[in-house]
Amino acid sequence: MQFKSYWHDTAPRFAGGSAGPVEGHYDVAVIGAGFTGLSAALHLAKSGVRVIVVEGGTVGAGASGRNGGHLNNGIAHGYASAKAHLGAERAKQLYKTYDDAVDSIERIVREEGIDCNFRRAGKLKLASKPGHVAAIRSNFELVHAEVDPDTAFLSREDLRAEIGSDAFHGAMLSKKSGMMHMGRFVVGLAEAAVRHGAAIYENAVVSERRVEDGRSRIVTSRGTVTAQTVLLATGAYTTEGFSHFRRRIIPVGSFLLATRPLTPDEIARTLPGNRTYVTSMNIGNYFRLAPDGRLIFGGRARFSTTSDQTSDARSGDILRASLKQFFPHLADIEIDYCWGGLVDMTQDRFPRAGFADGMWFAMGYSGHGAQMSVEMGLILADAILGRENRNPVDGLDWPTIAGYSGKPWFLPMVGLYYKMLDKIR
Repeated sequence: MQFKSYWHDTAPRFAGGSAGPVEGHYDVAVIGAGFTGLSAALHLAKSGVRVIVVEGGTVGAGASGRNGGHLNNGIAHGYASAKAHLGAERAKQLYKTYDDAVDSIERIVREEGIDCNFRRAGKLKLASKPGHVAAIRSNFELVHAEVDPDTAFLSREDLRAEIGSDAFHGAMLSKKSGMMHMGRFVVGLAEAAVRHGAAIYENAVVSERRVEDGRSRIVTSRGTVTAQTVLLATGAYTTEGFSHFRRRIIPVGSFLLATRPLTPDEIARTLPGNRTYVTSMNIGNYFRLAPDGRLIFGGRARFSTTSDQTSDARSGDILRASLKQFFPHLADIEIDYCWGGLVDMTQDRFPRAGFADGMWFAMGYSGHGAQMSVEMGLILADAILGRENRNPVDGLDWPTIAGYSGKPWFLPMVGLYYKMLDKIR
């Protein structure tokens, strides 16, 4: 078993990074070479903007290369909840932006010729307990009537054609959702940005940003650059120099396994529907088939902010137990990859994007960001260009978290609370 991301290990290495020191002046400096930053850089470069991307690691090293590979439309914690918190109009706009996000990825893949196995697969939100069926049906009926007719409700009997497990009691199908190879997409996105004129510097850790003579001066481990405009796109990997955002973002670990490639018979017995799948538990699981037939199986597993071999292995043991529970016929299957990463959560689980602390930003995707991060990059690029404001969370209040400065000491207690809820509901 390898303790590395399957997406990283099975994607080509990005070879378009700029050599030499980080220096000079640019129209826009993007901090972070994940989906948000690269999407924005591509859009800006295609519009004739001189743009630089500085990344502390390598392209896609953070959440963009460490996720479950889902491109799910819809709002993660329910459209009804979004209406209650955001109001009807903003909830509809946010829902439709998730739809737009999957459309945008499909368009970018086509226009830039990115080989990443993009496919419209549909997503099943699975009822993990009989008592969860009513809530899933209620959410389906509201969504189907108000914002998304491309949805369906599946009974327990209907699920037999979709998933080879007796652990679930019904599901909502969102037909617009998709999947792709995340590693190949992020490398392809970076290559496209460079092809259109952007400069990307890897292993350029940002230590400081300050304003001098109306320009932002960004100090990195590879040199210093100035820019008229800055876009921060670092999510859960935001460093200490950006305390405004660290006091509002909670980094939470998410962990995954990838099995050996399944045989055709095993695929037919496990996931004959070949969709993306998410369970309804608070500490739930998500899974799908990889392009080479592996089962990629993930979940929160542990409420931890650490992702290293020891932490990932402990989480992997927990995930394997869930996999065995859902799919007993795969109880002894070989696990080829085990990895983790950090999810950028907000207190209310809604993303945030806009302008604050002297820079543009987008983050807080709360475990539902593979598609929205790409779209937010496009939306913020348009805002920088002075085009139509399409931001669905523009102006949404984002208070600091009391007693929090960037290190989530309270996560173990949050984990215990959700474990208790899962037992009683």
